[in-house]
Amino acid sequence: MNAGSWTKASSLSDVGMWIHEMAALTRPANVVWCDGSEEERRRLTARAIAAGVLTPLDQRRRPDCYLHRSDPGDVARAEDLTFVCTPGRDEAGPNNNWMDPASTRHKLTTWLAGAYQDRTMYAVPYILGPAGSSFAKVGVQLTDSLYVALSLRIMTRMGSVATAQLRVVDDFQRGIHCTLDCDPSRRLIAHFPQDNMACAVGSDYGDNALLSRECFGLRIASYLGREQGWLAEHMSILGLESPHGRVTYIAAALPNGCGTTNLAMLMSPRAFKGWRVFTVGDDIAWMRVGRDGRLWAINPEAGYFGSASAISAHSNPNAAEMIRRDTIFTNVALTPDGDVWWEGTDTPAPPDTTDWQGRPWNPASNHTAAHPNGRYACPLTNNPAYAPDADAPEGVPISAIIFGQRRAATIPLILEAFEWNHGVYLGAAMSSEPAPEEGGSGKVRRDPMAMLPFCGYNLADYLSHWFGMRSKLAHPPKIFMANWFRKDQRGEFLWPGYGENIRLLKWVADRVHGHVGAAETSIGLMPYQSDLDLTGLAINSSRLHELFAIRLDEWAAELRAQEQFFDRMDADFPRELEVQRAALSAALDL
Repeated sequence: MNAGSWTKASSLSDVGMWIHEMAALTRPANVVWCDGSEEERRRLTARAIAAGVLTPLDQRRRPDCYLHRSDPGDVARAEDLTFVCTPGRDEAGPNNNWMDPASTRHKLTTWLAGAYQDRTMYAVPYILGPAGSSFAKVGVQLTDSLYVALSLRIMTRMGSVATAQLRVVDDFQRGIHCTLDCDPSRRLIAHFPQDNMACAVGSDYGDNALLSRECFGLRIASYLGREQGWLAEHMSILGLESPHGRVTYIAAALPNGCGTTNLAMLMSPRAFKGWRVFTVGDDIAWMRVGRDGRLWAINPEAGYFGSASAISAHSNPNAAEMIRRDTIFTNVALTPDGDVWWEGTDTPAPPDTTDWQGRPWNPASNHTAAHPNGRYACPLTNNPAYAPDADAPEGVPISAIIFGQRRAATIPLILEAFEWNHGVYLGAAMSSEPAPEEGGSGKVRRDPMAMLPFCGYNLADYLSHWFGMRSKLAHPPKIFMANWFRKDQRGEFLWPGYGENIRLLKWVADRVHGHVGAAETSIGLMPYQSDLDLTGLAINSSRLHELFAIRLDEWAAELRAQEQFFDRMDADFPRELEVQRAALSAALDL
């Protein structure tokens, strides 16, 4: 294979040349250029059912819904086999696995030689972002997987709309995926940021194989964002509408297991009649400085690829409703009447349920019915709370950014940063304790901006980029830190969470619009008790005090843990990070 196949290409003729070269390498039985039509969806779905890739669910109960079972050894993001391939190791940084680009290309070329033999190569053109938006990026993914091709139809704006865009762009995202029979010994997810290219082999799991998501949507996009002066973030985007019709757009970064999707699709309790949350996106935000000096954001995706275990009618009624149709489920249980089931849903599993591997299951079985990482993929437009402005080419204006944490102690329920640099420091110091379903044992996991697994370049340069964004913003959004997982001495949550979090969002919006003040503390600006709307919520003053308590011994340990984490990163972090940490230590008199 010649070197041209691994370097940048542009224009539709270059797309054709690249596909021709990749086909010559992989030798597929045939090549299908996907057009995104409904007829194509029906045809590919029928082919996937015939091949056993998809199992139809009860089409009356869940129209156009299907179950996919992955290889048992291919059920999660392969972080240890995910690499950023930059010319120098320092550019990738200690936060990423690094491989030399030339040797990686050689290994991939060897593995891909003849790998599509007797298989179909699906060429999927797609757009990340609203069609026609200057924010949007266009790409093509090659894959031998019907599951991936059909999932890309859900997760991106794919087909003819992308083909039209390919005719007028100077560059496009090039992705190649091959299952290689899901052989772990030949599994690799490689990113080539300088070439706007990613390659995934040996896996058919969504977060590895759907290159539009983490590979291009976050890792390579974050690299491009630094080069071009914008931000690609692991954030949800929501709009909070007041009873008077005022909408405040908020971006929120929360580590895995901290309720990102639930927050983005929050349904307010009865006491908050007239308040509403609109969902722009639940996973990725691309943010640029607008001509008005504000931060504007788009969700580059067209669908949700979420954790099924997080969904029930209680925890997220909007999500429970949206997956009733047009959804591909992965690695969840199958009931005898053709429905899906997982631990945490609102009803017990019926007799004769089949587990995620197709085995008979009952409550006495020594394993879960659904894999803990069972997933769903469905279109954005299925969401009852889908934002009217979600497809706006210019995006939505971000007035506030929330950095969330999952901590049983130390971190208060909510606070506002003093200013931008202090807020960036709060985001850089983000941490969480694993949720119970992740085997949580109180061990704190550091995750700056919830981006540690997704930042496509050196974390030190990433944080410098965040600090540097302040000079470009005439009207920067306010930055907040939240933690609705704080517990009392008995280990019980102090805050009810879920829909009640709208009370915290209301305070955020009130601060944005200058409707309420805030108490200055050593760690940030906290709400006055009278400014938190607790109408209809049974929570006494002592519990509220505990939610905002600042304990010096806990913060001394927190500062030591932050220092240890950044020391372990062994990177040249921006000086402002140490300035902010020193200021906090002095304010706490530690």
